[in-house]
Amino acid sequence: MGMALTSCTVPAAGKPTFELGEGEIEMGIGIHGEPGRERMPLRPAKELAAHMTEAILGDLPFRGGDRVIAMISGMGGTPPLELYLMYRELELVLRARQIAVPRRLVGNYITSLDMAGCAITLLRADDELLSLWDDPVLTPALRWGI
Repeated sequence: MGMALTSCTVPAAGKPTFELGEGEIEMGIGIHGEPGRERMPLRPAKELAAHMTEAILGDLPFRGGDRVIAMISGMGGTPPLELYLMYRELELVLRARQIAVPRRLVGNYITSLDMAGCAITLLRADDELLSLWDDPVLTPALRWGI
């Protein structure tokens, strides 16, 4: 579930893919700069994270006792400090629903050029998936266990 504070500018087009008014955000955006499914007034991070997380949890059969790998990805124009703030709010929502987060990623992993905003991804994780996740990784984007 992604949200945009600004549109992205596709180099070939040379202009933003959509316009947002002062104090507006686009909720449910696509990573290629597609507009979202809902436009709303800018809200505090706590409310945005709750809105996004509840949309994900309501769409999939998550329940108390589940474990997830959580990812907060910036859209390209969001400072890491703001991404970590969103992660904190995400984890508080998940804790209240008794969903554990044994692994997490916070950073610019799936971006939309210069768009300000972020996306939340939740992956249900069992012991086998967590074991595979923990295997050594050496790629341009991810590195651990090496």
